Amino acid sequence: MHHIATEWNENAGLHTGIAYSGLELKDLAATELNSYFQIKFNDSLAQLEEYLGNQSILTIPEIILIEVDENGECFSLIEHLKKNFLFNGVIIVLISLSNDKGLKQKAMQLKVHDFYIYPFPMSDLRERLNFLVKFKLIKPKLIDISQEVDVKYRMPFSKRLLDILISGIMLLILSPVLLIVAIAIKLDSKGAVIYKSKRVGTGYKVFDFYKFRSMRTDADKLLIELSTQNQYAKEDGGTKAAFVKIKDDPRITKLGNFLRNSSLDELPQLFNILLGDMSLVGNRPLPVYEAEMLTSNEWSMRFLGPAGLTGLWQITKRGKVDMSERERKKLDNFYAQNHSFWLDMKILIRTVPAVFQKEKV
Repeated sequence: MHHIATEWNENAGLHTGIAYSGLELKDLAATELNSYFQIKFNDSLAQLEEYLGNQSILTIPEIILIEVDENGECFSLIEHLKKNFLFNGVIIVLISLSNDKGLKQKAMQLKVHDFYIYPFPMSDLRERLNFLVKFKLIKPKLIDISQEVDVKYRMPFSKRLLDILISGIMLLILSPVLLIVAIAIKLDSKGAVIYKSKRVGTGYKVFDFYKFRSMRTDADKLLIELSTQNQYAKEDGGTKAAFVKIKDDPRITKLGNFLRNSSLDELPQLFNILLGDMSLVGNRPLPVYEAEMLTSNEWSMRFLGPAGLTGLWQITKRGKVDMSERERKKLDNFYAQNHSFWLDMKILIRTVPAVFQKEKV
């Protein structure tokens, strides 16, 4: 029997307990999930709260799966649960029958593990729940995953040597440009010159990723709000997008627009390359919250290749509106499986004209 990718770990959750609350999708959940998880169904939030209140540290379910109610009372319950240390490690996933952006924003603010808008394939939810459990029990943090996975990829000596030579020479030649840009950023707006964030690269390794700051200092706080607004949000079948891109992002400063369009904001990543965090060519390292969404066997392949400053999708369809998330993921997987010295050379050569293609995302 041929198994599809979403069912690769279909037996992983047989001993996983789920506390479910809701009536609208109860029958569907029973049909699609009962064979894979141990589910305790509760018809109401009050019933769920009573059930959870009777559990001990040994009987608490691994997952709480809640249908979002019209009045948003589920959020009050989640806030209450998060104050109880017994539920600190419990995975909380919400299912909404409404496409109300406010509900999604509230869920993101509460830092629930995922938020699904029905309709969606139940196989997607099943796979996601399995991975969240595996992620929590076996590899609680991405930094721990890196210690396991990183042994599967070793950068070839020739690739590393090329990275050191080119990044070192470029930093030396471009040092006046780096200084000018740094001064311009300081004069343009308040805040640090260098923006530093945690990114996930090869083998799920977490490292400090450097860029020239092109956004307001409160950009990270505004991301959740903007990602749920109609004029900025990017929809992906009702679920969260793995690659967060906001069109005409209002968080970008005037100078930041120029830095991004000219790719000057990327120059500090030459230090990342010199340090060995990433390579000149590879798959773009992702923010931690995005990397956690790509833990399925279909997409985790991208992390088994080198992380890079430029790559296949940057040179193939950069700046074109028809570049879908799935296309990006497929290109990342292709590179991870087929990267070579000559492929890197071709990508580097084609990167130069790609740099000057405008992409306001």
